[in-house]
Amino acid sequence: MSKKIIFKKVTLKKRKRMLYIALPIFVLAFIFYFFIIKDLPSPTALTSKALPQSTKIYDRSGNLLYTIYADKNQTFIPLSQIPLSLQNATIAIEDKEFYKHGAIDMRGILRASYATIFKKDLQGGSTLTQQLVKTSLLSPERTIKRKVKEVLLSVITEMFYSKEKILEMYLNQVPYGGTAYGVEAAAQTYFGKKAKDLTLAESALLAGLPESPTTYSPFGSRPELAKKRQLEILTAMKDQHLISDNDYAQAKKQPLTYRKISNPILAPHFVLYIKDLLVKKYGSKTVEQGGLSVKTSLDISLQNFAQDTIATEVAKLKNYHVGNAASLITKPGTGEILAMVGSKDYFDTASDGNVNVTLAHRQPGSSIKPINYAVGLIKGYTAATPFVDQATCYPNITGPAYCPKNYDGKYHGVIQLRYALGNSINTSAVQMLKLNTIESMIATASAMGITSYNSDPSRYGLSLTLGGGEVTMLEMATAYGVFANNGYRMDLHPILSVIDSHGRTLERYTPPTSPIFGERVLPSGISFIISDILSDNGARTLAFGPNSLLRIGKNLPVAVKTGTTNDLRDNWTIGYTPNFVVVVWVGNNDNTPMNNIASGVTGAAPIWNTLTTHLIGNAPVPKLAKPDNVIGKTVCATSGLIPPQQGSCPTRFEYFIKGTEPKKVDPGLQKVFIDKTTQDLAKPGQTDNVEEREHLIVTDPLNNRYCVTCSHPTPTPSP
Repeated sequence: MSKKIIFKKVTLKKRKRMLYIALPIFVLAFIFYFFIIKDLPSPTALTSKALPQSTKIYDRSGNLLYTIYADKNQTFIPLSQIPLSLQNATIAIEDKEFYKHGAIDMRGILRASYATIFKKDLQGGSTLTQQLVKTSLLSPERTIKRKVKEVLLSVITEMFYSKEKILEMYLNQVPYGGTAYGVEAAAQTYFGKKAKDLTLAESALLAGLPESPTTYSPFGSRPELAKKRQLEILTAMKDQHLISDNDYAQAKKQPLTYRKISNPILAPHFVLYIKDLLVKKYGSKTVEQGGLSVKTSLDISLQNFAQDTIATEVAKLKNYHVGNAASLITKPGTGEILAMVGSKDYFDTASDGNVNVTLAHRQPGSSIKPINYAVGLIKGYTAATPFVDQATCYPNITGPAYCPKNYDGKYHGVIQLRYALGNSINTSAVQMLKLNTIESMIATASAMGITSYNSDPSRYGLSLTLGGGEVTMLEMATAYGVFANNGYRMDLHPILSVIDSHGRTLERYTPPTSPIFGERVLPSGISFIISDILSDNGARTLAFGPNSLLRIGKNLPVAVKTGTTNDLRDNWTIGYTPNFVVVVWVGNNDNTPMNNIASGVTGAAPIWNTLTTHLIGNAPVPKLAKPDNVIGKTVCATSGLIPPQQGSCPTRFEYFIKGTEPKKVDPGLQKVFIDKTTQDLAKPGQTDNVEEREHLIVTDPLNNRYCVTCSHPTPTPSP
């Protein structure tokens, strides 16, 4: 073979090898150009924007509640007119190495990734340049394609502009919430002043808004988060030596005076709650500029009535040191929110009226007890199960023994479950939880819609059944809705439809005609019996009397439960029919205790009674249908057992789940040893000063014995 032929073969192989290398590169280059470079905007077009449109929020009948303005409120000012405190606050919280790194901060990305993956602490790693590019030139979609564009544009931007110019553009263009874009508009919107006149405290608050303007807005549904964010930024500035310890202390305690919202707003707590939901789903840019039309479930006429009722009743409670109240009204079968009043007056800034208490975590007091008793019924106990109401202490390995007391400071001997729940007897509720276990109560509460409880039962004690765990009014409305729905859970659905600016329906909720579309979380028989107890005026007469504000009309079948925390900081009344749930809370935003608030009747009950009476009007109140597996039986009023054929016991009627009705006949008089001094049951093992007598004895599920016919001395708890 000649050398010439060999040379040609070698050359052909090289050409093929080069082709194999070049072809993928060409394909990748083509893809990169076509999908990334071709439509990449120029950094010089940082102010080029599509015309935004306003988003409107309506009630269920089409009444306009609020307009989220589409007009972009923005005034460009040079960096020299932006106070150094605001520049430093922004850098401290958003990009503390801004002047040291390039367009991309690799250390920041690695740090954020580590925190997110290993510490479960979601953090961002974007530089100020990236944030400027993202908010001004790109869409909010979270895709690899957009991220690549963001990185390329950030690199190019830092080639075009100095760090000072980038910071200036960022502070003039980043959204600060609503229609406020840039620091000048933000300063005017929130404080009614020019940016150059901002104090350190005000600058720190504004610097915290771009991260999530809706979440951290002092005008939003959680204004307390704005203050928390401000303190976080001041701390970061101090730690980074951008301010002195004295500056930090002064700014921390400086009161912030906000400018009043000029945009007319109806049902403000509800509207801002809806806005939060929309932002979480569609992003703040779409909500604030996308021209959405949002129809909600709110009934504005009912909302106004509830607002007026709360304002009127709170004014009457001034001498009780009650400064605030809130209410939530829902349709349990559909989950619709008909009214949401987060405070007595949203615009009362002196008492933090803009805080939406329906979203806040508060202790529910005894209003949580029905869930505990529902667990007891599931476990086979009945509405006729007797409890010995006496002074009892429970050992506590981490502290002193737990000794629950009743609200009236008295003990009532034998009391059956129906009357223990109806009269809100604390000792019996604690006994019920002792039998049920804390784990079971938390699991059932979670299934019914209470998600605030920590899944670790060891964090709670037996006081959980008396309200020892914090919940929200939204959660309580969902949980009580389960009872109203015969065991079906319907999550809250305050948004009925969302339509975009092009007329396309983004979402639509068609309320079901029956709660059967929800999730079954309780047996229907359990819900029926709990509801029957809570609507039994006779079952609560011992504690509330026969004509309390818990009674509606001529004893209409309306279920209701009160709740007051032991420290008198939270006072609740929650009631329902198959048509509605009404949750009312009374207390103080600063968490100071009230005075002489009597178990829900003095504080929350008058509001609940007025709202419930208004809702019912002249319409008949439907009763919950009795399930087929619920039967009625006559039982002894003391023991809950079957009345004997010979002899007698006081009897009453009770409902039972089939299979749980009593099988044992009441034994009547029993021979027992009596302490001749106390005239009560002798202590276990006692042999001195005793004699055998016949008495009526009741033993409860915890083996506590009570002599019904004995003379009882004043009880004292024993560990």
